[in-house]
Amino acid sequence: MSFIKNIPGILFATIVALVAIEMSSRYPSLGKNGLSILTLAILIGIAIGNMPIYKFLISYCGSGINFSKQKVLRLGIILHGFRLTFQDIGDVGIGGIVIDAVMLISTFILAVYLGMRYFKLDRDTSVLIGAGSSICGAAAILATQPILKASNERVAVAISTIVIFGTVAIFIYPIIHSYALLHYVEYCSPEKFGIYIGSTIHEVAQVVATADAISDDVTNTAVIAKMVRVMMLAPFLIGVSVLVSLSEKADKTSANRNATSGGIRKSIGKFFPVFAVLFLIAIGINSTGYISQPVRTGLVYLDNFLLALAMGALGLTTHISAIAKAGTGPLKLAAILFLWLVLGGVVINIAVGQFV
Repeated sequence: MSFIKNIPGILFATIVALVAIEMSSRYPSLGKNGLSILTLAILIGIAIGNMPIYKFLISYCGSGINFSKQKVLRLGIILHGFRLTFQDIGDVGIGGIVIDAVMLISTFILAVYLGMRYFKLDRDTSVLIGAGSSICGAAAILATQPILKASNERVAVAISTIVIFGTVAIFIYPIIHSYALLHYVEYCSPEKFGIYIGSTIHEVAQVVATADAISDDVTNTAVIAKMVRVMMLAPFLIGVSVLVSLSEKADKTSANRNATSGGIRKSIGKFFPVFAVLFLIAIGINSTGYISQPVRTGLVYLDNFLLALAMGALGLTTHISAIAKAGTGPLKLAAILFLWLVLGGVVINIAVGQFV
């Protein structure tokens, strides 16, 4: 019975996906100009999600739309593994792992420092925005919430800023790629630019949509680099728990300390990226070479549809009003972190690439 309540929202997101697919098919020039099926699905979703009528629809579709942008997205990512082999993962190499780790640590430290010291934001808001920017967007924010015992309002604000700037990235990175092709072509190989995308864009969904607007080869590398970053969520949660414990007052009761410990166990148990493990299993199956081409083609078509459905749901839940209510502080912090990911990411990718 619990799944039945999701059906209206899934159907609504499906309609958005089908409209995007039809537009892409009818107007091929859209894809050539960076508006892939996934990008179109997000834009259509944002347009509908900010219309007055959506307030009426949300009471019927909200559950299914959230299901689509979480569960359906993860299924889409798992199926994406059937496009890849372990040889592709080898192309990312140790350099990609080091880049992911450096971007994660530097982004989170910058978020907490600027958020609390310069923008006078509370600890929870700063940490949540930092978690979303440095690892994997909404999933990281939701995983960090029990450790901080953060309010739902702060979580909503953090997720909204991540979605906004992650969506902006979908349009900026293809422009960066086009510019780099003219002036810095040596950094535009699918491997190098794919790692750049995967190590600096917030959400898995946004990584897929961004890379999809460039090429399939860039998408493959970008998704792998991003999944490596996602897998860093568990050690990140442990680190945040340690920091929270150190910042607590010396007279904190034993009961509260146990509650914090329980919070991290709950976070890791609930939000551990199991889909990342299944993604690797799918790559392993595909690497055997036993899957026939017709079956692989069918899986790719299904994957494209599921990802478009998830993109539409993501757009439907991107509400500009949530940002306005929170004031300019969280927005400014998220903007600076976005600039760091884009510009600092270039520097770190180039620097690590020269030494690793």
